[in-house]
Amino acid sequence: MSVTDSTDRTESDLVAARRAKLARWRDDLGIDPWGCRVDGLVPLAEARSMFDEAAADAIDGDPPPDTDPRPRAAVAGRVIQHRAMGKLCFMVLRDESGDLQISCSKAELETSSFKLASKVDYGDIIVAAGPIGRTKRGEICIWADRFEVHCKSLAPPPEKFHGLTDAEQRYRRRYVDMYATPGTMETFLRRSQIVSEIRRFMEEHDFIEVETPMMQPVAGGAAARPFVTHHNALDIDLYLRIAPELYLKRLLVGGMRRVFEINRNFRNEGISRRHNPEFTMMEAYEAFGDCESVMSLTESLFRKLAGGTVAFGDLMIDYEAAFERTTYGDLFEKTHGCDMRDADAVRKVASSKGFDDASTKDPWLLVEALFDEAEEAIDPSRPTWVTDFPAPLSPLSRPHADDPSIAWRAELFIAGMELGNFYTELNDPDIQRARFTEQLAGINDEDAAFRSLDEDFLDALLVGMPPAGGFGIGIDRVVMLMTGNTSIRDVVLFPLMRSDGGSE
Repeated sequence: MSVTDSTDRTESDLVAARRAKLARWRDDLGIDPWGCRVDGLVPLAEARSMFDEAAADAIDGDPPPDTDPRPRAAVAGRVIQHRAMGKLCFMVLRDESGDLQISCSKAELETSSFKLASKVDYGDIIVAAGPIGRTKRGEICIWADRFEVHCKSLAPPPEKFHGLTDAEQRYRRRYVDMYATPGTMETFLRRSQIVSEIRRFMEEHDFIEVETPMMQPVAGGAAARPFVTHHNALDIDLYLRIAPELYLKRLLVGGMRRVFEINRNFRNEGISRRHNPEFTMMEAYEAFGDCESVMSLTESLFRKLAGGTVAFGDLMIDYEAAFERTTYGDLFEKTHGCDMRDADAVRKVASSKGFDDASTKDPWLLVEALFDEAEEAIDPSRPTWVTDFPAPLSPLSRPHADDPSIAWRAELFIAGMELGNFYTELNDPDIQRARFTEQLAGINDEDAAFRSLDEDFLDALLVGMPPAGGFGIGIDRVVMLMTGNTSIRDVVLFPLMRSDGGSE
């Protein structure tokens, strides 16, 4: 018999034992193992904080309940430890706030309740109430005078609740990972706090939160392969959005001064430790701002979120210091030894790097491909702005007045990751139409920043969009940085996985 067969049989036996226990509880104790509404519950951490040292010291023996000075609490949680010792049993409950011991005495509980408390399994969800005291060993606990099972767990938990050790199982069974693996719940609670802090920060700076379409007739706003779906009633194909940019800019045309959106984007591309096809991004636009104004805003946002220095893997990243700056051209030349504007030199470098299409491909697209290596020269421990991107690679950005080959665009890099794009927005409708047309002329789908021309957006620019600064930052990567998680899958509740369990 293989190890897998043995494991499957063991799990099957455990499930059968739990089902048998469920039947006994119903038949012998007459309980409903699926629970009901319970009012007045407090989080376990709050109950622990209610502990009164003086009241605990005043208890000597077992006084009648009406003279017990200890505060009381009713709590609920999942059993993660359990130990029965004759007339006493002890268990540790876990909820989203933390852990707390429940102590049960045969003298204080009804016979059926104590029997139940003695026989619960790891993973069961219970409700307990009683005075908050401490054990002889000094452990803060609730001495239960009420004990109920509100959900019988029929699936065996990870062994000894040390957590799921297989990474793929953690992502596939997040509902187990959250209560069984140390740190997982804290990461996702922190994620919610970070998103709330970002919202408050933007609102404090007079940005209005909006919602724009997730299904769009034209895929635009970024260079990415879209997901395609079909609307049956209208009998049209639609695209899951790759970016909200073109709709948010329409709102500037309509008269909103400062707008932002935090929501999902979808890009039908690769999966890695830093990429998930479905991801959360914030985009924001500020009328009468520019690239510099939104860069300054973002530095302030990161300082607020971090509150100082934050560990990320082996790095200690200081967010209080001024962010570093370098230009795209300087970084490219430092890495490859040539000016990015020198097409012949760029082709020569690309050829030496093994690019099969070095002699035929648009030189700016070669520059873009070669820049991946240049990014590696950025100090990962220092938040760094890379500014002055090539205009041909920035079709939605305003070009420099004194050098049209350079755009008012920047990217922020931290810990070797690109965190977002920052722009002085292009609002000249004629230049924008020319940019769209150039992108679509003779460039294949893999190279084009846009795969269709958005006439409605161009019409909006004809109506008139004020000069503006705009930016987009990846929320998942921000959460990675602020929680010290080096894989995006550790900060996405339900990352996309292969259905057959194969490697990604």
